Amino acid sequence: MSLSDRFSKSSNPLLSEERLAKASSQPLDGGVIQRSGSEVMTVDGAVNKTFLLGALLTATAVYSFFFPSQLFVWGGLLGGFALVIFMTFKPKMSGTLAPIYALLEGLFIGSITATYAAGFGVGLVFNAILGTISVLFMMLFVYKAGIIKVNQKFRSGMMMALGAVVLLYVLNIVLGFFGMSVPYLHQGGPIGIGISVVIIGIASLMLLLDFDSIERGAAMRAPKYMEWFSAVGLIVTLVWLYLEILRLLAVLQRD
Repeated sequence: MSLSDRFSKSSNPLLSEERLAKASSQPLDGGVIQRSGSEVMTVDGAVNKTFLLGALLTATAVYSFFFPSQLFVWGGLLGGFALVIFMTFKPKMSGTLAPIYALLEGLFIGSITATYAAGFGVGLVFNAILGTISVLFMMLFVYKAGIIKVNQKFRSGMMMALGAVVLLYVLNIVLGFFGMSVPYLHQGGPIGIGISVVIIGIASLMLLLDFDSIERGAAMRAPKYMEWFSAVGLIVTLVWLYLEILRLLAVLQRD
């Protein structure tokens, strides 16, 4: 399969169309794929599980906000990342691992948030939370109203944009070992602010892919455990969006 084919058949990295198709109990692309069990994924089920994961994440985030620790930062970050990778290859385990992921991610988010609150004030945190929620509902409206159509061309463009951002992050991490960083990334000034705004824009548009993947999964009658898997995908995007908004607000306040 060519690189362009891979992009054209993907949306959220966790919720590729191939993965939904393999889990589906409906005929897809002329091939009948059956899965045992009568319970299938629904949009309401995925939404409910997203709220549950969000509540678990918030609980540990509040705790680690008041009792921040580097152990929470690195344990939550690395543990959460490992679980996401594992669920990507073993989505059937999502029902068990998704709540654990949310708890670990909350520890990471809470400690990071405490650092920003200590340096810039609690008001910055409230603004970042409000901004994240506002973007979530705005993009949900955009998706439901059909203002932006989530088609194959849009998915391909978004995946290439996401790939560019990931490469930028990886490069920044590698340069950090040598005491350097990617110029302007998360820095002040018009260029740095512009880069942050672009990254936030990409993260916001990724929400459209999450919504679309959930609806397609339900339409394909994917098994029930894909509700947990889909909820994790949406939480991952929201956490990324929140962190980027938090960084941008901090840069704006510093300048």
